[in-house]
Amino acid sequence: MHIVSVNVGRAVSAEWAGRLRRTAIDKRPAEGRVAVHVNGLAGDERADLVNHGHPDQAVYAYAREDHDWWQAELGGERGNGSFGENLTTWGADVTDALIGERWRIGTAVIEVTAPRVPCVTFRGWMGEPGWVRRFTRAARPGAYFRVVEQGELGAGDAIEVIDWPRDGVTIREAFAAYHGDRDLMLRLLAHPGHSEKWDWIAERVLKSGS
Repeated sequence: MHIVSVNVGRAVSAEWAGRLRRTAIDKRPAEGRVAVHVNGLAGDERADLVNHGHPDQAVYAYAREDHDWWQAELGGERGNGSFGENLTTWGADVTDALIGERWRIGTAVIEVTAPRVPCVTFRGWMGEPGWVRRFTRAARPGAYFRVVEQGELGAGDAIEVIDWPRDGVTIREAFAAYHGDRDLMLRLLAHPGHSEKWDWIAERVLKSGS
């Protein structure tokens, strides 16, 4: 398991980027070592700090294998960083990573917190008909991480899983919980250290099923 590419981006104006009309979703491979701070990677910006500025979404990872799957589905080339991910991985099962699982990459340690949920900016960036629905049905969301230990990392670094919770909830299951699976949501809420954002999401999901 290793990092194929470390990707960063700057915020720019974009008419299709929701109400904010600004986005940093266009991530490009960085050269050399990249510092990992509490709020994300050095040189990387987030335009929408309301929805993407939380420390529990400091780093986003997506598997190269899933990019290749989408490449076959959509046609054309899917470059590293093209889903707005900071880390493009190889050999790591990002979808079945556990909430609370910790990875050491280079000298940094990061912890899995949540799946990516497609938004209007992602839809506009992709420009594919019915993109949000297609991405949701595919259930290959990638994972957000919080930074546990700051450090630095780079392309080619090994991914070492150094800790994982017993009886945890996977990214795939958390994605299903977000989309209305009440039983999985209750399991996720029982996990110590889950992101506070899940408390807000759970209120919607549990009320809708009552």
